[in-house]
Amino acid sequence: MSETIEQKCIAKGVKLTDQRKIIAKVMSESNDHPDVDELYNRVSKIDSKISIATVYRTVKLFEEYGILTKHEFKGGKARYEELSESHHDHLIDIKSGEIIEFVDQEIEKLQKKVAEKYGYDLVDHKLELYGVKKKS
Repeated sequence: MSETIEQKCIAKGVKLTDQRKIIAKVMSESNDHPDVDELYNRVSKIDSKISIATVYRTVKLFEEYGILTKHEFKGGKARYEELSESHHDHLIDIKSGEIIEFVDQEIEKLQKKVAEKYGYDLVDHKLELYGVKKKS
């Protein structure tokens, strides 16, 4: 079982207030890539005393410690997800905002091949595909 955000915070020495624990728990349980407003709406249902400013500060702190990663997909607010050891790419539906995570070995091989063609060793990459769902 993978570590929760709260466990990662403890391991990295991040001080966890009760409010930060709630934010960490909600992010750990998220199956999507919430923006700060969405995250605030979720945590405020658990503790109405948590301010949006606290959510912003906590997300920034978690990002600085390498616990969350920030995505700035086209045409939208910054979205966050737990930083994962395993690589994945994103397919974003520009109408619904749905984000699909995927891994495609052919794309991975092609990216390495392109880097090698130009005389580089690939050390990192980010792939975002934007589309509209086909009608059935």
